[in-house]
Amino acid sequence: MSAAAVVPPETAPAPGPAARPLGLWVLAEGSQRVLENPDRLPALLADAQALGVSDLFVQVYRRGLAWWPSELAGQAESDREARARRGPDAPDPIAQLLAAAHAAGLRVHAWVNVLSLADNPDAAIVAALGPGILQTDRKGRSILEYPELEMPAPEAPHLRMGTPAVWIDPAAPGVAAWYGLLAAELFRRYPGLDGLHLDYIRYPDVLPFAPGSRFGVGMDFGYGEATRRRFQEATGKQAPFGDALAHANEWDDWRRGQLAALVGRMREEMQFAAPQARLSAAVFAWQDRAYLSVYQDWLGWLEAGLLDFAVPMLYTRDDRLLRYQAAGFAGGIAGERVWTGLGAWLFRRDPARAVAQLRAARELGVGG
Repeated sequence: MSAAAVVPPETAPAPGPAARPLGLWVLAEGSQRVLENPDRLPALLADAQALGVSDLFVQVYRRGLAWWPSELAGQAESDREARARRGPDAPDPIAQLLAAAHAAGLRVHAWVNVLSLADNPDAAIVAALGPGILQTDRKGRSILEYPELEMPAPEAPHLRMGTPAVWIDPAAPGVAAWYGLLAAELFRRYPGLDGLHLDYIRYPDVLPFAPGSRFGVGMDFGYGEATRRRFQEATGKQAPFGDALAHANEWDDWRRGQLAALVGRMREEMQFAAPQARLSAAVFAWQDRAYLSVYQDWLGWLEAGLLDFAVPMLYTRDDRLLRYQAAGFAGGIAGERVWTGLGAWLFRRDPARAVAQLRAARELGVGG
């Protein structure tokens, strides 16, 4: 079956909106691999219903590989092997999950890791557009030059990559169009999906966080030659590079705009195939860091209607800190369009702590 083929609509319609939605992230890899082992689907749905879950965020694209037979991105080897074992006449795992989840009253969002390729520099997008799309730091070093994807010397003793990975530059030529095609392919094949959930939709984070490029401290990314040339063509100004700080504010604003344009392109392509689908994104919980350090203006995305809701990743063991931040989300201008993302895995050996954090967030009135 070709990747562009349309799976017939599911027999059960998608459920309506919940009064207080509760989502569950479902990994493509890890211990369960539900898409590769559909016999585990009943247990997933039973757990979701026992937890009171309304929405499943099912990972279908990670490391630059798809968990469907994608003609554009290439298919994860484990998924391809699992489908081969089940035979050509077996139900499509994503379509099977969609039908079963809808019948159980659950919505399903396709979870896509966008700009992080994890440890895979050979992803199809790199083969298609060239290594120039990979992130370049302020000194002109490609992320591929980073030893084990960590900060090289002389910064290594003082700076660390927050998330070591092969990262794509959203402003590099062709990147937004490629991801638009990926969203179109996915939703043409599975038009019954209830949403698209974007993860790693940001620039790489470096610890400690740099407050943008204007102070010339720390380290940030997006300095590929083609990207800097695009900025100059758009603004008539030179991008700051190396020790230069001129036009830093314009440069930072332009990078934020390129990230927003990528979100908008994926939304447009998704809704062309599935007008009912909702777009969400897992985003940095600390809005100043999101805006200044990884150029992720997610509140602006909500205000502009690019996102239907945002999921700030409020992963912490500090319950007091969680209450401070969640209270801000509950009382903020985005209101019910912010679903607080909790790090339940942090309490794997003490699940009562995860339950307590969930209760605290609900008591504060977060949107989901």
